[in-house]
Amino acid sequence: MTDIPVALPTRCAGALAKLAPGLALTGGVAAAAFALRLIPGVSLLSPMILAVIIGVVIHNFAGAPHSVRPGVDFTLRRILRLSIVLLGLQITARQAAEIGAPGLAGIAAALVATLGFTILVGRALGVPRGLALLIGVGASICGASAIVAAKTATAGKDEDAAYAIACVTLFGTIAMFAYPLAQGFLHLAPRAYGVWAGASIHEVAQAVAAAFQGGGEAGEFGAIAKLTRVAMMAPVVIALGEASARLGLAGDSERLKPPFPWFLVAFLALAAFNSLVAVPREIAAAIGVAATFLLSMAMAAMGMHTDISRLRARGLRPLALGLLASLFISGFSLLMVRVVL
Repeated sequence: MTDIPVALPTRCAGALAKLAPGLALTGGVAAAAFALRLIPGVSLLSPMILAVIIGVVIHNFAGAPHSVRPGVDFTLRRILRLSIVLLGLQITARQAAEIGAPGLAGIAAALVATLGFTILVGRALGVPRGLALLIGVGASICGASAIVAAKTATAGKDEDAAYAIACVTLFGTIAMFAYPLAQGFLHLAPRAYGVWAGASIHEVAQAVAAAFQGGGEAGEFGAIAKLTRVAMMAPVVIALGEASARLGLAGDSERLKPPFPWFLVAFLALAAFNSLVAVPREIAAAIGVAATFLLSMAMAAMGMHTDISRLRARGLRPLALGLLASLFISGFSLLMVRVVL
């Protein structure tokens, strides 16, 4: 028993040493993104968008040592969720209520319609049903995490999941640039723009990054709308797992329960706390900066997971399907915003 107090710190130190190179790399990229915004003109871009650009360049052109992989993966899984949780202190229940029941119903309708559209168009394009389903899940719910959960529930193929993740990451990244530009000629109010971004852009970090390009209010509504879609992941993926045999997607391996997004519960808890307790403005601002930095780290990690060669390996039809799915959910969500907000 005397070995236990010694073993635990040793294990923690070993785990930290394994994660340190990747954490240092993503943290360095985030710091570089913040520094680049000091350049005139570059300040128009958020550090999150700059971080994903640097990450893509590192992965596809410069390369990174294998030792950084554990820390990069940890950043994309854990630090991303922590940064979203911290955003809860930027939101109150009053703001969340402003989306309203019609807005929430519109977000759910966009999700279901996009998933059905992607499966049907995928069949017409000759895209394998398993791959079409994963692209649809990633586009309609929350990108990579939903794809991995759906792959587990339906016993999908690893190569299909890899392609779908690369596909939705690509078009989600493009959306981060396109949405802020579109806001100007669409003349969307901050709330409408934020809900549009949150209801249609794929990854959490991508949606939040694009939404905050429209200002603080837009960013807050974007986070609320996006996390509403994340909350829908569990029931949708469970339903897909049950229906996978009928769709011809089930494999021989045992299905597992898709992971529940517990970080959403923590986000809502902090939002509730912020609604009941007056958090000093200085503290809230400091936490907001910390959340942005952590999100920038996550964006850098996401960029380092974007492999352009994966898209070329499977041909153009699945890529075209990913584009059509992205355009569909964008257009459907924009129509929803115009009608209900």
